[in-house]
Amino acid sequence: MAQEPSKSENFLNIKDIMEMIPHRYPFLLIDRVFDIVPGERAVGIKNVTINEQFFSGHFGDHPIMPGVLIVEAMAQTAAITVIQSLDSENKNSLVYFLSIEQAKFRKPVTPGDSLRIFVEKAQERGGVWKFKGSAKVEEILVAEATFTAMIMEQE
Repeated sequence: MAQEPSKSENFLNIKDIMEMIPHRYPFLLIDRVFDIVPGERAVGIKNVTINEQFFSGHFGDHPIMPGVLIVEAMAQTAAITVIQSLDSENKNSLVYFLSIEQAKFRKPVTPGDSLRIFVEKAQERGGVWKFKGSAKVEEILVAEATFTAMIMEQE
């Protein structure tokens, strides 16, 4: 089980993440990434607060983080593992979703939760990567999915 990062471990803070992927508020859905094995796996953290823009409409007096955004947080964490594995010439590439499979949402994620996102490469062929992802709050599984992404160079 992955632990919180120490200063000596391989981890990225929000500034590092923003240098690697193009997502910005309100769609940047990871705050930190650690236990990174480039091209293989990583653990992301999303600290969920009531200030999230989506809570105003999902579901008003009963705020729940949309499942599709949990899967997006998985994809952003996976994108970090992909970008970390590229040589310096390809670091400006973008990672695009191709498919989401077997998505399951088991428990609601609410303000105050710290979402821990685990992604691991299942397969890679050329520029197409398949990942298995899961998300936990404390030690409770809240979501899981298998998803595929493709690397494309920015023009």
